[in-house]
Amino acid sequence: MVIGDRLSSTYFMENKRPFHNAGNRMVRFFINKLFDNNVRDIMTGYRAFSRQFVKSFPVLSKGFEIETEMTIHAVDKNFLLEEIPVKYRDRPSGSVSKLNTFSDGMKVLSTIATLFREYRPFAFFTSVAVVLEVIALTFFIPILLEYFKTGLVLRFPTLIVSGVIALIGILLWVCGMILEVIVKKHRQLYEIMLNQMEMRGNK
Repeated sequence: MVIGDRLSSTYFMENKRPFHNAGNRMVRFFINKLFDNNVRDIMTGYRAFSRQFVKSFPVLSKGFEIETEMTIHAVDKNFLLEEIPVKYRDRPSGSVSKLNTFSDGMKVLSTIATLFREYRPFAFFTSVAVVLEVIALTFFIPILLEYFKTGLVLRFPTLIVSGVIALIGILLWVCGMILEVIVKKHRQLYEIMLNQMEMRGNK
């Protein structure tokens, strides 16, 4: 996939909408951190694709989230990404953008979170599990200290709640491990499918 990179060129000088600038930076930061990559312009619409990419990419998004989905799909499936800086000029006066900064921005961030869960399930569920375990410990430690002082458990409901939260965290962590194995197997099958497509194309 070839990407027309606006952000490394004239975008931030030409674009007069500060929320769009901040949104582009935020999306780029999250995707590169969560998916361990260094794509410079995530939201650009200037793209060209190989036939193999087009035939194997499942289009699930309907709005401005499509650029995010294409980028993450390409990164996850190890497609070659080539970014070429392109000049950007601001929208002419009198024209109207279809992009709603806040509603479309929230859809894009929601898409990133969803795809992070689907493509990196172990990291996603481990993060949630760690948060739950910290909450469980926050409830449990005062009860444990009280027990050491008095030899009594004075707050059974809090103890039960902390135990349930800790158990949920452990279950989510296990789910993350299982789903990670499934995702890895899916990547292997996807690679086999691409090889088969290439072989049929060469005949």
